Amino acid sequence: MTLFTEFGRYLLMIKGMFSKPENFKMYWKELMHQCSEIGLGSLGIVVIISVFMGAVSALQTAYQLVSDFVPKSTIATIVRDTVILEFAPTLVCIVLAGVVGSKIASELGNMRVTEQIDALEIMGINTKSYLVLPKIMASMIMIPLLVVISMGLGIYGGRMAVVLSDVMSSNEFEKGVLENFMGYNVFFALVKGYTFAFIISSIPAYYGYYVQGGALEIGRASTKAVVVSCVAVLFADYILAALMLSNIK
Repeated sequence: MTLFTEFGRYLLMIKGMFSKPENFKMYWKELMHQCSEIGLGSLGIVVIISVFMGAVSALQTAYQLVSDFVPKSTIATIVRDTVILEFAPTLVCIVLAGVVGSKIASELGNMRVTEQIDALEIMGINTKSYLVLPKIMASMIMIPLLVVISMGLGIYGGRMAVVLSDVMSSNEFEKGVLENFMGYNVFFALVKGYTFAFIISSIPAYYGYYVQGGALEIGRASTKAVVVSCVAVLFADYILAALMLSNIK
């Protein structure tokens, strides 16, 4: 029953976000602030993860492909598809669930505990729309962009790793990257990016918005928000793969 109660309250929070803005300029300023915080604030960790993710993936693929009958360009093809389909959207978003999710939950939780949210509601401001909606919209704008950046950096990291370790030449790697490329894979990755962006912003916002107690409860809410977000991302990853890839030949 607790699960259904929390899920119902979560849906009511999502429904309550959509209302006419009291001051559009104020909402726009908050959206731009959140885009900067979520996008630029997470760029560094995304760059580091993506480059090393692609490099390790390339070296491990080269280690397993020991047959002389398999062309070396196959390594680049496998790295490309692995990075685009799974590593860039899923792994990056799981990391962002910890970076962005904990920030959103702790920020809203601190505002709730210090009664700032209550003060805004007394002033007649829809706090769900003013505090939660910009965070979710900023996440859905910036996180897919971070996923696209991660795709490019992951493939480049793989190229850099195999070239520096003399596994193959850069021309062979580039040939493999371009072989049998399917644009649908990028579309699928972007669908995952938008879905995961909504999950890792709305779930922490829910836990932060409804936190009760003091600093200890804020920490617990942040931890629970990250855990639930990661589980939801993995569950959504399976559902999307089953729906969008099962019929592709």
